Amino acid sequence: MSKFFEMVKALMYFVIGTLISFFLRRFTGEQADFWLELYVASAFGIGWGLAYFVDHPEWPLPKKMGISLIGIVFLVAVGLLFFDFETAVPSIIKFSTVFVAYYMIASFRESKSLRY
Repeated sequence: MSKFFEMVKALMYFVIGTLISFFLRRFTGEQADFWLELYVASAFGIGWGLAYFVDHPEWPLPKKMGISLIGIVFLVAVGLLFFDFETAVPSIIKFSTVFVAYYMIASFRESKSLRY
């Protein structure tokens, strides 16, 4: 698959993950600020999209962890810029949980990847 389509699919995972998380939070939880809910939902989408993006068995672990660290730094920067510290930290936990869950699910497959 070409790099362009891989990126498009990763962006699709990000958008779908963000929308699902946003609507679940919006309709099942306590109503909060729209932008706050969108930020927390985007942590789920970024986690899922980046996990898919780095799901290459041939990539070394430091490269995968470096890219996930970029996602965490991005979430912290946006969280601290627009919200407070108490909002930024749970988004990191949500991102990390989704990222780890993706690879835990992939570990049950013979290929150790959800891509192939």
